Amino acid sequence: AAGSEGLAAALSPGNVEDLYELLEKLGSGHFGVVKRCRERSTGTFYAAKFVKTRRCRGSRLGLERAQVEREVAILRQLDHPNIMRLHDLFASRAEMVLILELIDGGELFDFIAEKEMLSEEEAIEFLGQILRGVEYLHARHIAHFDLKPENIMLQEKDVPKPRIKIIDFGLAQRLEDGVTFKSLCGTPQYIAPEVINYEPLSSATDMWSIGVITYILLSGLSPFQGETD
Repeated sequence: AAGSEGLAAALSPGNVEDLYELLEKLGSGHFGVVKRCRERSTGTFYAAKFVKTRRCRGSRLGLERAQVEREVAILRQLDHPNIMRLHDLFASRAEMVLILELIDGGELFDFIAEKEMLSEEEAIEFLGQILRGVEYLHARHIAHFDLKPENIMLQEKDVPKPRIKIIDFGLAQRLEDGVTFKSLCGTPQYIAPEVINYEPLSSATDMWSIGVITYILLSGLSPFQGETD
């Protein structure tokens, strides 16, 4: 596939440990682990995201390689101060390693929880940054489809005006004219009605999620916390 050929050109040769010193674990999930790492040539710190991949649909181990390749292809196109950057890429038969910008300030979700409620001024500042990042994506016909406070991180926490970074492009899609895209993926509290109804999705789907995030920023609560759908 053309996408795979483009990806091959982006891959760094050799093993990740040839070029990066792997340090402590920063987090882990169902399909892999994230470690702090240091680039040997520059001394710069990054986050190394190790993703287990599977070659065929029949395998239950890891993510489909095509899904990871789609995420990488999207990240390679992005260069914006409010979006996490992809720095380098390695691959083996069973694993892909994404070398990503290191973001140290924690999740916006945790920041809100600690403060209980943001001032209106703080909420507007965060929302402005989120909107600028999403506007950049949508101008490139890319929708994130998983916007939530856990996927918005702070570059640094203990500064007067923290910069936010949108992360996790695992569900992101390039939207093409005339091509209908439907999905049931996402996080229930933040997904738009068209996701639940299995209707065509668009960049407007992200805007619904931003509406929910805005409510949380201003109130500290989710608008959808009932016992029913």
